[in-house]
Amino acid sequence: MSKRFLILTVGVFCLVLGSFNARAAKDDAKAEEETDTYELLNLFGEVMERAKTTYVEEVDDKKLIESAINGMLVSLDPHSSYLDAQSFKYMNEQTLGKFGGLGIEVTMEQGVVKVVSPIDDTPAARAGLKPGDYITNIDGENVVGMTLNDAVDKMRGKVGTKVKLTIRRLGEKPFDVTLKREEVKIQSVKTEILDGDIAYIRITSFSGDTDKNVENAVRKAKKKLKEKLKGVVIDVRNNPGGLLDQAVNVSDLFLNQGEIVSTRSRNEADTVRYSAQEGDIAENLPIVVLINDGSASASEILAGALQDHKRAIILGEKSFGKGSVQTVVPLGKYGAMRLTTARYYTPSGRSIQATGIVPDVEVHPAKVEEIQDGFGLSEAEYRNALKNENAEEQNQKQKDKEGSDDWKKDYQLARAVDLAKALAIYTQSK
Repeated sequence: MSKRFLILTVGVFCLVLGSFNARAAKDDAKAEEETDTYELLNLFGEVMERAKTTYVEEVDDKKLIESAINGMLVSLDPHSSYLDAQSFKYMNEQTLGKFGGLGIEVTMEQGVVKVVSPIDDTPAARAGLKPGDYITNIDGENVVGMTLNDAVDKMRGKVGTKVKLTIRRLGEKPFDVTLKREEVKIQSVKTEILDGDIAYIRITSFSGDTDKNVENAVRKAKKKLKEKLKGVVIDVRNNPGGLLDQAVNVSDLFLNQGEIVSTRSRNEADTVRYSAQEGDIAENLPIVVLINDGSASASEILAGALQDHKRAIILGEKSFGKGSVQTVVPLGKYGAMRLTTARYYTPSGRSIQATGIVPDVEVHPAKVEEIQDGFGLSEAEYRNALKNENAEEQNQKQKDKEGSDDWKKDYQLARAVDLAKALAIYTQSK
């Protein structure tokens, strides 16, 4: 046997031995990890038993275990949690568009409850709560140390009863507000004609039949105005989100083709892509989507899809930035677990998690007042001025066009209507 062959044989043997040792080390590490898991489960049992037997007051097994499960889930991210049977029931009622409480979407931040958005026509909205408000106390009890579920349970209660919340708002001193609990019935879509030729569609949440209601709103506006319809304004300000499929369906109403959104989990093979079917219900009319920092989740899917496809102009303020998907897993009589299972991405592949949708036209809430610039007369005010034989007819047309002017006090909405009209003029002139 040559020396060279011997060296080669030894080298191969060492390589195989090294590979074997690496695999053996990996197997040992896996076995050690499994051992650690069993040891940690034993530790959990020991801690629970010690708490049961030596805590200063008697504790319930069910409460200890549910708290442990919830603690495990909420440690992952703000949107994963355990839902006991009652909380699971509330969640289902909210998805169907009817539930009892204050009408407020909340999350947990820095140990206190943060308002994502109040829901239109609910006690929270009427009391003037705003996105970004912090709830520090509920009926005088500090929320620090509570889980989100605990805080939500304390805010819910029998219809007609009252609850006092302590609110911290940026730039203001803490203040208390007392709300009366109501049976909250969500009308997820409201619509009207603004300025005579713009279809205004307000979406407060993405629940059961949101897509059908939006479709009906557009069809009615087209039937009523025919060729006079100049554009559509979709308002999802303070819309906390809802069902993913509803966000996809509403987006699909205004898109002819292309991806709407994709959801990607840690397993690449589980990526799901949602695409639009042919047919734009608005038939290429200009669309303006209104968003603010209370627009979250499903609202951001809609805004992101229409923005990426250049189907709509996004106007307002940067959105909330919730770009994750939660899966609710029923646990029989014990309720359910809500677990973050994926991130969603807009058609261009951007994740909006913690960054939000940036509007194309940034407009903040404002109050506009007319400037009184002195005394002046128009032609009609001069003595013996000639009359316009069509004046009465023109005045009536103007009144019919304007309707109520209340919407003009909403500065962002007024700018959205102006933009939709401008886009209509521009497209007609091309």
